[in-house]
Amino acid sequence: MKRLFSVAAFAALAMATTAPQATAATATAALDANSAYVWRGLTMNNGFVLQPSMDVSHNGFAFNVWGNYDVDDYDGALNDNRFSEIDLTGSYAFKLGSVDASLGIIHYLFPEASDDADSNTTELFAGLSYDLGAGFAISTKIYYDIDVVSDYYITAGLGYSYNLNDQTTLGLSALVSYAGDDFTEYYAGGTDSGFFNYTLTASVKYMATEAFGIGANINLADNLDDDALPDESVHTNVYGGISLTYTF
Repeated sequence: MKRLFSVAAFAALAMATTAPQATAATATAALDANSAYVWRGLTMNNGFVLQPSMDVSHNGFAFNVWGNYDVDDYDGALNDNRFSEIDLTGSYAFKLGSVDASLGIIHYLFPEASDDADSNTTELFAGLSYDLGAGFAISTKIYYDIDVVSDYYITAGLGYSYNLNDQTTLGLSALVSYAGDDFTEYYAGGTDSGFFNYTLTASVKYMATEAFGIGANINLADNLDDDALPDESVHTNVYGGISLTYTF
C-alpha cells in the first residue's frame, strides 16, 4: 500500500503541475495489438494480446497508465480475455547539458494473481540518452525493484531513425541488458547475475494527420546467458504487431 501511495503521490504532483495550464498539457492514447507479450526477454504470453495506454505530460512531468489484455490463454496458463497486468508510471524528464535524463517510478499490478501471491511490485528507474547525430542515439536505463525483488535490471541501447518523408519514420534499435542474481532467480529461475536478454527491433510509423499515427514493428529477442535467463523461460523469439496513437 505504501508503494501504491508513492505512485499516487507522484501522479498527483504531475497533475497539479499541469492544472493551471491544462490546455498546454499533451495527452496520447495508444492501442497496440501484438502477436505475443515479451517482457525483458521473458515470454509472458506467446499468443495475441492487446495493450492500451494513456500518457499525459507537461513541463517534463508525465503519468502513464498501461495494460496488457490477454486475448489468448498461453496454452491454458492464463485466463483469456482478461487484463493480466496494469502498470502505473510517473516520471520526470530533464536536460543534463546535451544529455536527456529521466527519473521515475513504476507500480506493477497483476489483477489475475491469486490472493495469496505477493506479485504486485514497484520499481524506481533512471535513464540517460544522447543524440549522436545522423539519426543515431545511445541510451541506458537502470531499474531497481524496491518491493518484491530488491534488485536491479540495466539496459543499454542503440537506436537509429530515418524520416522517409514528413509523415513516415523508419526505426531500428538494439538493446542488451544485465540483471542481478535476485532478479534473475525470481523472474526467470536463473542461478546467477549476468547479461539477461537482447532485443532487436525494426519499426515504421506513419502520421496520417498531425494527431493520428499508425505504426508496425517486428522484434527478435533471446537470452544472452543461460545462467541468468534460462532457455525454458524464452518461448517466443520473433513477435510483432501494429499500433494506433492519437495525441490531443
